[in-house]
Amino acid sequence: MSMDRLNSLKKIVDAGIIAVVRADTPEKAEAISKAAIKGGVTGIELTFTVPHADQVIGRLTAELPNGVIGAGTVLDATSARLAIMAGAGYIVSPTFDAAIAKLCNLYQIPYLPGCSTMTEMQRAIEAGSDIVKLFPASVAGPSMIKAVKAPFPQLNIMPTGGVSLDNLDQWFAAGAVCVGAGGNLVGPGATGDYDQVTENAKKYIKKLNEIRSN
Repeated sequence: MSMDRLNSLKKIVDAGIIAVVRADTPEKAEAISKAAIKGGVTGIELTFTVPHADQVIGRLTAELPNGVIGAGTVLDATSARLAIMAGAGYIVSPTFDAAIAKLCNLYQIPYLPGCSTMTEMQRAIEAGSDIVKLFPASVAGPSMIKAVKAPFPQLNIMPTGGVSLDNLDQWFAAGAVCVGAGGNLVGPGATGDYDQVTENAKKYIKKLNEIRSN
C-alpha cells in the first residue's frame, strides 16, 4: 500500500465525520464545503451529482491541504478517473463496482463502496476496499455493524444516510470507524444558510470529540 493511500485513510478515520455535499451548482457545493470545514469538519465527500464536480474537488484540494476531499456518488470508472485526476483523496459510490475498485487499486486511492448486505461487503474487501460504506444506514441501524463485525472483525465500516447528532454515539459505540453525514449536517446550505452549516459542523465535532475522549 502506498504512503499516499495510507495517509488518505488515516485522514478519513481521523476526520471521523465526512460531510456529504450535494448541490445544484458548483458555487453552492464549494460554499457548503467551506462552511463545513470552517466548523471543524475536515472530511468532505463532494458528490458527482454536482455539476463540474471534478473542478470543485480540484479547487478545494488546492485551497484546503489539511482537509481530505473525496468524490461521492461515483457510478463508473471514468468518473472515478476524472475525480482522481482532479485530486480526490478517496472515491465513494452508492454500490460496489468492480471496475471502480480495480481503478482505485491501480492508482492507490481508497475506495469506499456502498454495501447493505454481507455478500456485498465480502466482495468489497476481497476487491481491496479498506473501508466499506454501510448504505443506507438508516435502514440497517447501528446493530448491523455489530452483526457484521462478528464474522468480519477486520471490516472498517462508515455508515452513511440517517446519521444525526442524536445517534452519532450509537454508531461509534457499534464500531464505526467514521460516519458520513448529509442533510442533517449540511442541509441548510441548500437554501444558502452557510452559517448554519458551520454551526452544525461545530456541534458534530464537539460530539465526536466527547465520544472519542470517553
